[in-house]
Amino acid sequence: MSKPADLGSLKIGSYILLPVGDQATGEPCRIVEYDTSKPGKHGAAKARIVGVGVFDEQKRPHVGPVSMQVHVPLIDKRVGQIISIIGETYQIMDSETFETIDVTLVDDEVKGKLENNQNVEYWKVMDRTKIMRIKS
Repeated sequence: MSKPADLGSLKIGSYILLPVGDQATGEPCRIVEYDTSKPGKHGAAKARIVGVGVFDEQKRPHVGPVSMQVHVPLIDKRVGQIISIIGETYQIMDSETFETIDVTLVDDEVKGKLENNQNVEYWKVMDRTKIMRIKS
């Protein structure tokens, strides 16, 4: 799920689907670099961005006019409790709906620190789930 936005309306820390060429299969990325150039006599102002993948940590550069329509992923941030750990798979019970989900993707900052009965924040983005941080 995503929503359209102008490339010029984004800033560092925003999220975007890259590569922009094929919108349906874009990778959700957080913008870490953003630079715009002034409009010249041969065209419109351009925006140069570099995004880092939420799930794969890959850098993806993109250049386009600031009026270009891009897609911004809808991020569902939720809190849950770890109820079991089996190898690299974490079973989380959502704190609101009490449904259980299995998660294999974990942010590098919390990897190795997760234990049973811990409250964690996890993100659902583009039908994928990743544990992002430990809630105190």
